Amino acid sequence: MGTAKEYTIDELMVCTLAKAFTSEDIILNGTVSFIPVSAVLLARATHAPGLTWVAGAVGVDAQPGAVIGNTLDPTMWKNCVMYLPQYEDMWSYVHRGTLETFCIRGAQIDQYGNINNSIIGSDYHKPKVRLPGSAGMGDMGSLDKRIFIWSTTHNPRTFVKKVDFRACVGWLDGGDSRAKLGLRNGPQLVITDLCVMDFEPDSKRMRLVSVHRGVTAKQVQEQTAFELVMPASVPETPAPDREYLRLLRDVVDPKAMRKIEFRGSATKV
Repeated sequence: MGTAKEYTIDELMVCTLAKAFTSEDIILNGTVSFIPVSAVLLARATHAPGLTWVAGAVGVDAQPGAVIGNTLDPTMWKNCVMYLPQYEDMWSYVHRGTLETFCIRGAQIDQYGNINNSIIGSDYHKPKVRLPGSAGMGDMGSLDKRIFIWSTTHNPRTFVKKVDFRACVGWLDGGDSRAKLGLRNGPQLVITDLCVMDFEPDSKRMRLVSVHRGVTAKQVQEQTAFELVMPASVPETPAPDREYLRLLRDVVDPKAMRKIEFRGSATKV
């Protein structure tokens, strides 16, 4: 297949996330989720044809063609095998564990994968900034889901030592604190515009896995407000396969809707 020489950060993030999904996954998405939705469609078109996607938490095994509009838009439900009414049926599948995989981003993400999308500031009733809120994040974090985290803003404001409010619980205080509450699964992987990270198995602290081309481990640490678990050697994030990149550009997301998640145009790496 061969790897690409020229690609952008958004393309690298989508292709890397797609590789993390398998045919056994059952995935649903939330709003403004262009990167994970593109990754789902790309995974289905390549190595994970059996992956089940519940588009916008409504359209089961939808086949919308290219990514268009908002990721919760009904146009994304096209050609699905059935509709899953959110309030009547969808949440029952979430609670019983059938819908097991979810992708989340947030205004703040801490060293244990706890995520905040509710308020900035120490006083919940008088915050410095009031954010959109948790929506379904709180449920997904506490109902045994496999959580994949993505962020297009890897900096100390996003990656904080402790979130101001736990809108979605990750590994809580680390170690076995999540397991003590009887919660299974949890955050699996973190993909940002600088690197890929996971969680050290015992401490559950965020651990650097790879750095994107042109980025150093030192630069990642400088842009992170907590100390990362740092392996002795950190490899470069593998470049996208040429066929994955062709499908992403020409079939999955030809209008490059994924770039909406970046403040400016994504740059080449």
